[in-house]
Amino acid sequence: MNKRIFIGLGIVAILISSFTWPDWFGHRVDYNAEVKPILNKHCMGCHGGVKKAGDVSFLFEHEMLEPGKSGKIPVVRGNADASEMIRRIVSEDPDEKMPKNGTPLKENEIEILKQWINEGAQWDTHWSYKRIERPEVPATRSIRNLYGLLNWDESHWPTGDIDHFVLEKLKENNLTFSPEADRATLIRRVSLDLTGLPPTEQEVRNFVNDPAPDAYEKVVDRLLKNPAYGERWTSMWMDLARYADTKGYESDGGRTMWRYRDYVLKSFNADKPFDQFTIEQLAGDLLPEQKDGLPSDDNIIATGFHRNTMTNNEGGTDDEEFRTAALIDRVNTTWEVWQGTTFACIQCHSHPYDPINHEDYYKYMAFFNNARDEDVWDEWPKLRFYKGEDSARVEKVKSWIKQYEPGQAEEVSRFMRVMEPKINAHNFVKGDQSTVLLISYYGVKGRGNARIPNVNLTGAGSIVMNVSTKAEDAVLTLHLDKLDGPVLSTIKVPKRDTVIISPLSPVTGKHDVFLSLNSTKSPEEWVRITWAAFQKTLPGANKPGYSEIMQDYATILTRPAESMPVIWEGKDDFARKTNVFVRGNWMVKGAEVQPDVPRLLAPMPKEFSRDRLGLARWIVSRENALTARVIVNRYWEQLFGHGIVETVEDFGSQGAEPTHRELLDWLAVEFMEKDQWHVKKLLKRIVMSATYRQSSRTDRQRQEEDPYNRWLSRGPRVRLSAEQVRDQALACSGLISKKMYGPSVMPPQPDKIWQSPYSGESWVVSAGEDKYRRGVYTYWKRTAPYPSMTTFDAPSREFCQSRRILTNTPLQALVTLNDPVYLEAAEKLAETMKKRGKTPQEQLREGYRMLTFQPIGNKSLDVLMKIYREALTNYKNKPAEVDSILVYGKNKTPELAALTISANVLLNLDNVVTKE
Repeated sequence: MNKRIFIGLGIVAILISSFTWPDWFGHRVDYNAEVKPILNKHCMGCHGGVKKAGDVSFLFEHEMLEPGKSGKIPVVRGNADASEMIRRIVSEDPDEKMPKNGTPLKENEIEILKQWINEGAQWDTHWSYKRIERPEVPATRSIRNLYGLLNWDESHWPTGDIDHFVLEKLKENNLTFSPEADRATLIRRVSLDLTGLPPTEQEVRNFVNDPAPDAYEKVVDRLLKNPAYGERWTSMWMDLARYADTKGYESDGGRTMWRYRDYVLKSFNADKPFDQFTIEQLAGDLLPEQKDGLPSDDNIIATGFHRNTMTNNEGGTDDEEFRTAALIDRVNTTWEVWQGTTFACIQCHSHPYDPINHEDYYKYMAFFNNARDEDVWDEWPKLRFYKGEDSARVEKVKSWIKQYEPGQAEEVSRFMRVMEPKINAHNFVKGDQSTVLLISYYGVKGRGNARIPNVNLTGAGSIVMNVSTKAEDAVLTLHLDKLDGPVLSTIKVPKRDTVIISPLSPVTGKHDVFLSLNSTKSPEEWVRITWAAFQKTLPGANKPGYSEIMQDYATILTRPAESMPVIWEGKDDFARKTNVFVRGNWMVKGAEVQPDVPRLLAPMPKEFSRDRLGLARWIVSRENALTARVIVNRYWEQLFGHGIVETVEDFGSQGAEPTHRELLDWLAVEFMEKDQWHVKKLLKRIVMSATYRQSSRTDRQRQEEDPYNRWLSRGPRVRLSAEQVRDQALACSGLISKKMYGPSVMPPQPDKIWQSPYSGESWVVSAGEDKYRRGVYTYWKRTAPYPSMTTFDAPSREFCQSRRILTNTPLQALVTLNDPVYLEAAEKLAETMKKRGKTPQEQLREGYRMLTFQPIGNKSLDVLMKIYREALTNYKNKPAEVDSILVYGKNKTPELAALTISANVLLNLDNVVTKE
């Protein structure tokens, strides 16, 4: 009997313990959830990183415990009544009451602060900055529901671990999940999400008619292998990389960057692990050498990520100012893309809301400060691609050097590919008869001079210099240490833009090199110097054919070659010191700092190099609290229309709280550990979930309880991106080209969009299939982006943009109804509709089905028929107007014109430009 009682009590205890245990000991204040929001809202404006009124700050833990200017301590742990903070908050004296000139705290806010202080004022790090630990997956089957017997539908709904987390939040908010979307809707949704293109009619039929239990998984696997997958996700990454085909700022001239875009596209399609993808973009030039002393071309091209910064070619600008602007942009972009933190604030002061010091900004900037680009007009350094005779010359020079001095081969090979290291002529100190030419370069007239400071001449046997002049007898003389010092070299300048190589007298150590020009016949003609490099003499000087090799080397460096801007690290004499900018002013230098990461996050391991490569490895290390969270959230936002943290660009204490924090952390750990940073595995896990597969239809309860679908009580319903709206129109009309890679193209756009007064560039519509290529290949001019894309919320890409805030404006309808791309798509679609049906009703039904894969409702069909009849009447009465709508095909009838108008309306329907 006693034994049975004991067993019974044990069962009761187990049952009770399976339910949430009540908090018998009262609620303890949570700093992050309850206190920090109050401090940020009411206190930090005056007592944070921007200001420290009365020498009081609540940004760092130690600051709140230190006496302020009054000598009183803001927070006395364990004693709210003795805390000056509380006394000021509850004071009735208007001169003392806090917040000063602000909204008074509510009673419950005051009580939270008091209780927090009395409990010991426990400080805590914001959740997103803590190391990610794998959360337990919530169980849907337990003893409470007799392991699923009491709520069969709920316990059997999940198809994966994601759904367990979502279901738990639905229950907490008194919501239920939605049924799975119908198959036609589901395949359209997942096709648009994974490839950016709608499925074909045959693909829809195959899926709808496939009874296999893994039918949907087969669709997902096929889509992930489709080359269109890479194009879709490259479009997203281009916003983050602020990719453009122009330099930006006022003149906004052209720039050859398409190889970087192709690198991203190939990386996505190859499912390159995201940690490797990150390291290559941030530090590809520092990765191990593979050939001729260089990393692989792909690794160097990847650094184009940070050469997408703008270059200012406006006359009168200071190159160092805009080099610094590019440097700051790289710091801010790196933090926004990978760390989801508003790091830009810290340029001028400590972060107003998160504990990051002002000095930390410049320690981080030191990682990027040695990049060799200097805002020069021709955007060096560039990776050069040689072809034909020039390629043969390159191999000839390399072969010669390997024969006579193999140790010099890598140095020369590097210079022929990236033209570094060299001294850009804007760094010359101008003397007499000197000026700036071509915005960035040194110009000198007869009897003019300049100083090249602090040149390391040890081992230098020649000077390689890019010069240009129209003068007939210009002679440059280089002097050691002073203008009338020993002559190092005498150079006769030819009458053309060329690279010359001149021998130097042997000297050791660092010296100032003075330059003087003698031009007796043409003293008023400018000699322009673009750059100079002090190099070892090419070996084999006493061998037959040496002069020809020297000429080949000069020719290689002189002749134009296909090239793209890249990041290249300046080392040794080309390394820079980094100083704090006092109050963010680049002209006011403070203390010198060394490269390091903010103390808020995990420290950089000692074995990591203190350069961009070490930084990149730290960013994707397991100990970094932010990267995996931020990246997983970014992909979630692309699929569901909003992130688990809505502010994808801000994971700090001022960002939105995550709706499903445990799910986010679980996904992040899975991404790093199980998926090994493979994005395709992450995406498959998400789209295979029951959460993703839900119908997007809503009802009154969901509209009231979950209007923005924060708790995921239904499937995503989001308007397509600018690129997808256009690509879908081309795909459904049969016009789209599958051509991949290569230079950007110029599809049709309305006239007079481009205004390029400096360069005279114009928008020349691409010929052939290039006209119909996907949006990711469209030429992107920062000051005049492709208009239909900007109307659909695409950014100018002057700066990194983490998410496009979707708008709904009449201009969007004007684009889809009037833009030449959509008019041609409508005409082509109408031709297909006409072949698919004998009557206008049948043709319109077929057109709607081709776009949505759903049957059209009678009311909608009636509206379309009305549009068709009115258009048909108009074109029959005014036959001449048929040519104004049918401008692309040969068949020109009133019936086809009316059907084209109807097809144009179909392309503009909400459920066509929306992913349901």
